[in-house]
Amino acid sequence: MKEQERQEKFTTDSGLEIERVYPKKAFPEELPGEFPFTRGVQETMYRSKLWTMRQYAGFSTAEESNKRYHYLLKNGTTGLSVAFDLPTQIGYDSDHAFSEGEVGKSGVAIDSLKDMEILFDGISLQEVTSSMTINSTASILLAMYIALAKKQGADLRKISGTIQNDLLKEYAARGTYIYPPKPSMRIITDIFEYCSKEVPKWNTISISGYHIREAGSTAVQELAFTLANGKAYLKAALEKGLDINVFAKRLSFFFNAHNNFFEEVAKFRAARRMWASITKELGATDPKAQMLRFHTQTGGSTLTAQQPQNNIVRVTMQALSAVLGGTQSLHTNGYDEAIALPTEEAARIALRTQQIIGFESGVTDTVDPLAGSYFVEELTNQVESLAWEYIHTIDAMGGSVEAIEQGYMQKEIARSAYIYQQDIQSGKKIIVGVNKFVVKEDPLSNILTVDDSIRQLQIDKINAVKASRDNTRVKAILTQLESDARGTANLMPRILEACEAYATLGEIADVMRKVFGEYSGN
Repeated sequence: MKEQERQEKFTTDSGLEIERVYPKKAFPEELPGEFPFTRGVQETMYRSKLWTMRQYAGFSTAEESNKRYHYLLKNGTTGLSVAFDLPTQIGYDSDHAFSEGEVGKSGVAIDSLKDMEILFDGISLQEVTSSMTINSTASILLAMYIALAKKQGADLRKISGTIQNDLLKEYAARGTYIYPPKPSMRIITDIFEYCSKEVPKWNTISISGYHIREAGSTAVQELAFTLANGKAYLKAALEKGLDINVFAKRLSFFFNAHNNFFEEVAKFRAARRMWASITKELGATDPKAQMLRFHTQTGGSTLTAQQPQNNIVRVTMQALSAVLGGTQSLHTNGYDEAIALPTEEAARIALRTQQIIGFESGVTDTVDPLAGSYFVEELTNQVESLAWEYIHTIDAMGGSVEAIEQGYMQKEIARSAYIYQQDIQSGKKIIVGVNKFVVKEDPLSNILTVDDSIRQLQIDKINAVKASRDNTRVKAILTQLESDARGTANLMPRILEACEAYATLGEIADVMRKVFGEYSGN
């Protein structure tokens, strides 16, 4: 006699029903490293090289963040990932009135090339890959990075890393946009074109589902909206006359990893297969231009301030799903991040989590270990099918830009976030330590805080830079940048020239604000 099951119906977080048992089925015979790349983008995957172990870090001043980078490198991190504060993200210098109370809080404050020099002091940009989570001001931060690499004597054709540079998800989910969508798309494709010639190993965009998921989307929506945005970037670059077999090789993706373990693995596998189809449809014939390569970060919104040590277990599960899903790069969150920026101890535990998975678990010894699981293969198919439904809807609206301008993605994400929160409040969705297994506890005492006084330190640095630079030259370059922005010239060479002359980030962003205007949202 079959026992009574715990609930009438089991579903993933995206609402896909999970059967009690999955029968044997015939699945396509696919190999890793071959189209459509369901099983991975490399033939040998982690048997040859583990994923890049990044730790997203940045807070306070460039000096303080530089200390954290050296600490992480000493502890075995294999790539840097830079977090910028809110003023830097939206194009304001630390001395702007809008920056008060925000300088150095959500990341490091970068006002000019001088800060970038301090941030990477003692770190060779030719020897380390850097990922920069920056969007509206991505062109400026990339220019500062290139300017610093030149000062270090690096071969620009060898420096590698990634800028997020994904504005479409900012309009849909995150909100750190400056300019309207169309000029933003122009800047993005200018970066594509410039880097393909000058910095060919640089990943010019990290098309991000992470923030879509953090805003409350389901896994299926994260996948669909991210790939729809990627499709829009491909089309914009093609319209500019760029070769898809060249620029598509430098596109990367950035996904979230949440707690519903098998759905996350299925999402990553489906993503590769779908992107291979999209790029092929748009004319890519080079297999490397058809590959979806991605970075994963564990889910910040899944972390709890209650019983924060439980987050170590959550992060471990999420990281394992990313590895079993074939990620190329991974960041694991600190257990204390629901409360504050991670302490050194929390960052070390997060990094050690990756290292234990990589070196002790055995899951890296064979490629795509879950392939052939009746459940995982069927779930991959189901996730893909639902994601295509969303993409076809967006295509019918004219693509991602139009779907965002009409508020479609925003409404879908908001609806899913509302349902998820309702399920938590009703107890249908159990969050351990929050709505079940609750205990009385003392607040976490060892937390990282950033003092507001660092704003004055940044202002002093800005004043010193402006006093020592050639202000006549800076003014002439910014005037020419305005002229370029009003025309059709690629903006990157002039932005780089401005950065090398120590124009501030705010000064450069203000020139483009003047020409392009600011986007007010829906």
